[in-house]
Amino acid sequence: MLSRTADHLYWMARYIERAENMARMLDVTYRMSLVQNAAQSEAALWVPLLHISDTVDDFNKAYDEVTASNVIYYISMDERNPSSIYSCLRAARENAHAVRVAMSLEMWENINSLWLEFLQLDKLVILDSGLTEFCDWVKSRSHLFRGVTYGTMLRDDGFWFTRLGGFIERADDMARLLDVKYHLLLPSASDVGGAVDYYEWSALLRSASAYLAYLKVYRDAVVPLRVAELLVLRKDMPRSLHACMDELTTILEHLSGNAGRECKRLAGEIHSTLKYGLIEDIYKEGLHEFLEAFLRQNNRLGLEIQRAYLNSPELELPMTQTQG
Repeated sequence: MLSRTADHLYWMARYIERAENMARMLDVTYRMSLVQNAAQSEAALWVPLLHISDTVDDFNKAYDEVTASNVIYYISMDERNPSSIYSCLRAARENAHAVRVAMSLEMWENINSLWLEFLQLDKLVILDSGLTEFCDWVKSRSHLFRGVTYGTMLRDDGFWFTRLGGFIERADDMARLLDVKYHLLLPSASDVGGAVDYYEWSALLRSASAYLAYLKVYRDAVVPLRVAELLVLRKDMPRSLHACMDELTTILEHLSGNAGRECKRLAGEIHSTLKYGLIEDIYKEGLHEFLEAFLRQNNRLGLEIQRAYLNSPELELPMTQTQG
């Protein structure tokens, strides 16, 4: 497969996944902001979302203050933010348009209609009262795209590059989300185990579609240690870091040629850490430090994929990078 075609498919999938994850994080932040917490200002509630998306500096250049309405618009609709839902869906559609012949007709129709429907949405209604419905719509359309891809695309290298982009992005976003909750939203000692703290952890699980899975696995109250275990080490949790690396190591084995030997080695190294790790040991060393190390390794894997398969040796992959 031509590296240019692979690059478009890879980034198309990354942008669809990023749009979904931005919707998940926007929705959970909005829900958490509805819980009364006198200790937190409006800015304190919404700044973590900018940290997750690595856009604090760019936001501060565009807006005078951190308010709910400003952050919501910046994350959902702002063209100046390359990681906004608007920018992600536009970039995904542009990448898909460039390689229409490399995907199934159903895939193209799905992503094209997604973009056209997005343009028809009433932005004022979304920002005023329809944010949750909007986030649910983005998530459902992302699910539909993945289902159409899995159900209609030929199992050639194009299919595997599409899957590769999605799981690289999912792993990055999941680690960012979990790290921000632990590192930036740590409550005071008096708040640990309180109603607000419990609701925040429950909201985090819901943002990863993992709340019912948590109750089924642990059959207990929401405990931070077990939340981390579920979202980091559980192989059977679809959005966990372990599950993402499970998929990535399998996908890399499917790609033809010997160009990706270093990619496979890096993916295997990360995978083994997650496969054999214990959450108690991770906590002793520091979950924040573990997640930071994972993000660096995942970024390095993304760079190596770019170098080996997509002919971009000089590229770096921050959250805000644009492609296509």
